[in-house]
Amino acid sequence: MKLSQFKFPFRNELIAKEPSHYRDECKLMVMRKSNGKIENKLFKDILSYAREGDIFVLNDTKVFPARLYGNKEKTGAEIEVSLLRELNKEQRLWDVLVDPARKIRIGNKLYFGENDSLVAEVIDNTTSRGRTLRFLYDGSYEDFKQTLFSVGELPIPKEIRIHPNETDFERFNTIFASKEGAVATPAAGLHFSRELFKRMEIKGVDYTFITSHVGLSLFGGVDVEDLSKHKMGSERVIISEESAEKINRAKDDGHRVFAIGITVARALETRVTTTNRIKPLDGWTNKFIFPPYDFKVVDALVTNFHYPLSTMLMCQAAFGDYNKVMNAYKHAMQGKDAKDIYKFGIYGDAMLII
Repeated sequence: MKLSQFKFPFRNELIAKEPSHYRDECKLMVMRKSNGKIENKLFKDILSYAREGDIFVLNDTKVFPARLYGNKEKTGAEIEVSLLRELNKEQRLWDVLVDPARKIRIGNKLYFGENDSLVAEVIDNTTSRGRTLRFLYDGSYEDFKQTLFSVGELPIPKEIRIHPNETDFERFNTIFASKEGAVATPAAGLHFSRELFKRMEIKGVDYTFITSHVGLSLFGGVDVEDLSKHKMGSERVIISEESAEKINRAKDDGHRVFAIGITVARALETRVTTTNRIKPLDGWTNKFIFPPYDFKVVDALVTNFHYPLSTMLMCQAAFGDYNKVMNAYKHAMQGKDAKDIYKFGIYGDAMLII
């Protein structure tokens, strides 16, 4: 398929600037894979579509304060740094994106925090925007991480707001986030509340966690028309033996696997065998899923509404059928009035494809 096939008219007012008042009361569009039929529900109604023994697979990654604002040595030019991943714990090396990149050269020093409490040196160029920074810190690793995170802030998408507010500190992570390492939140998991987990338990709907540290590559643009030539960035994925066994057991017993989010779907499809079994994994994935694609493990997909030309939309269309998913998006944006229109983005509404 071509990149241009995932372009559609989009209005910025469709972007949700705040989460729903209660996590599980955003709107939920349910789309049937078999015929494209659409139902309009609330997210807490999702259990109406799950049966006893089905399993929800959720991503327990946790977003850390990955956005830093600093100044360049000598000139004092303001620099924005997005931490991507830690490359070397002992040497304090991090893979980062910098903006504006044109002002940064190898050997430059960057200063962060009040009284320049943290200093970093640029030691490598990895891409046109990417750099490797060595943070110059003599204290313990624990003190370094505390200092690093104290000068950073949650990387709220700038189409929502420039800097996080109190709502973001409470709602930008899932209630089960525990494995620190993501620079973007797994949005589909944000809709799960403690009450919903209790109702799952009562109904006999099982769940398990995997870890997929969401990176900026999932949200990055695609700059080739031929999608087969697009290269995704790598993201860390951990699937424990226990989780793999629970998923495989559910499949063996004839139950369905609900992937809660695109990151989960990609992770599971990364580690599926030719006999449709999930194997444990502690490694990396750069899997790019776009139509046509035959999903081996995932039976139902829960995800938010995504922007035009995004890799998340492409994965969604691969699972639910391109024409049916694009028709569902048209339905989402053309409600009779504002209350019928679905919101997009991290804090937006959800879709269940089943």
